[in-house]
Amino acid sequence: MPSTPLSSFDRRRALAALGGLALAPFALDAQAQAFRPGQPVKVLIGVPAGGTQDVLTRAIAQQVRDALGPLIIDNRAGAAGRIAAETVKTAAPDGHTLLLGTASMMTMFPSAYRSLSYDPVKDFVPIINAARFELALTVHKDVPANTLAEFIAWARAQGDKLSFGSYGAGTPSHFLGEMLNRAAGLKMVHVPYRGSTPARQDLMGGTVPVYFDTVGGAQQMLPTGRAKVLATSGEKRSPLMPNLPCFVEAGYKDVVATAWFAYYAPLKTPQPVVDKLRAEFTRAVNAREVRQLLLQNGMYPVGDGSEALLKTMREDTARWAGIMKAVNFQATD
Repeated sequence: MPSTPLSSFDRRRALAALGGLALAPFALDAQAQAFRPGQPVKVLIGVPAGGTQDVLTRAIAQQVRDALGPLIIDNRAGAAGRIAAETVKTAAPDGHTLLLGTASMMTMFPSAYRSLSYDPVKDFVPIINAARFELALTVHKDVPANTLAEFIAWARAQGDKLSFGSYGAGTPSHFLGEMLNRAAGLKMVHVPYRGSTPARQDLMGGTVPVYFDTVGGAQQMLPTGRAKVLATSGEKRSPLMPNLPCFVEAGYKDVVATAWFAYYAPLKTPQPVVDKLRAEFTRAVNAREVRQLLLQNGMYPVGDGSEALLKTMREDTARWAGIMKAVNFQATD
């Protein structure tokens, strides 16, 4: 059949239809990235279930359920948290998949590993630094020291015959011991453990005389009478152990080690979605019930937004890079 010329009206309709088809992928992409209130928000955590990261996330989940929907914890243990980070890096940027990033994952691993499969700054959008905690110098009950000064004097006399435990090679616990070695002229030998539980057991049993634990973990050991806590690692005294000095207060200004838990979204998550998540998470962290629960578990709330969190990340990355270079540390797993 011979073709019939299109009228100007038909041409306009055809062009509009073609334009709609051209824009369809963009519309679908925008729809895919839109946050869907009431739908589950999955939070990936890089350690096995039952730890303080679960405690924090469950506490927040109770506060944000009405505004966001259910928060579901997905424990992706393995590779020291790198599996969780890699998974969130490639997740849909719609606010429904988040990462609970630790200080180790986001500020230590870039220096610890020669090749890291994610960039903590370039591959994620920071939402909120939710909680912080310090570490503590803990010793077995038979160590002849009841103050930091007494410990330093005793440790110097032991030379390289004295060992200290950490809850893992390449963790804040490990590097706090190395910092104190350098700052105080000690020669303690590092003994890495696979987690805090075996390290605490060996400290209380006397197998290792010194262990750098979290403040919350140190608090758990005190009632047993088999451990003593001599100092904490923040820039000022810990609100959880205000009667103890920090290393800075004792004159060791470079012996600072704090750890934290922060939430991140994948890169390209729309700003309105990030703003909504940040607002609800901030409200949750500041809730009285959450603050009390964090203190009971050895943490205290922070609530820093993206700019403050990025500043913390830059400062901590530089600090850890310096100590790793000084002790020639390189992660192998």
